[in-house]
Amino acid sequence: MSNAGVERMLADIRTETALTRRWLGRDELDPKVMDAMARVPRDRFVPEELRDHAWDNGPLPIGHGQTISQPFIVALMTDLLDIPPGARILEIGTGSGYQTAILAELADQVYTVEVVPPLGKAAKRILDELGYENVHYRTADGHLGWPEHAPYDGIIVTAAAREVPDELIEQLRPGGRLVIPVGPPWSTQQLMRITRGEDGEVKQEAILPVAFVPLVEEGGNDEAPESVK
Repeated sequence: MSNAGVERMLADIRTETALTRRWLGRDELDPKVMDAMARVPRDRFVPEELRDHAWDNGPLPIGHGQTISQPFIVALMTDLLDIPPGARILEIGTGSGYQTAILAELADQVYTVEVVPPLGKAAKRILDELGYENVHYRTADGHLGWPEHAPYDGIIVTAAAREVPDELIEQLRPGGRLVIPVGPPWSTQQLMRITRGEDGEVKQEAILPVAFVPLVEEGGNDEAPESVK
């Protein structure tokens, strides 16, 4: 793992956080999140031919029309979860496994769902090699969550849904948070934070304009057009 690359990535995250303060309402992210970002070797989660760009503050293609997210967005979404000690977290969209690793650094147990079998298998292989033993894997339609292990202290969705799936809100523990990009595919979306109160009331906040690949339904075809891959 390149120390220079890590430091450059962390500096870029800090800069981008400051530049988006009018949306975020603050100048820095939780130090625990930044420490997790520093520990996880992002270069292990990108295709070999793109390793020279592993620490760049931008998304990279990982095949099947999917991407590994920009480090700033990974850090921000993790921060928005406000992961408590001993947390049980559900991730929708394993993808490369990079966001999964960040979550595994901070949560007690991570349950991750991927609809594209080759991506899920590749991510599990890397995460196993890196020694993450608190991650549980499922190949399924992420819109449905993973109800057998609900409720969750936090749920993170790493692809854009046209609307917030009711199933995910139902699987959120009172006091928990759901972080999800919402909007039309291949267009600007809104990164949303949804909090379920102790009384069951659901509060939604729009955090930041973003652009994610679409959340794929099982049997669906939401891969990127050739010009976007």
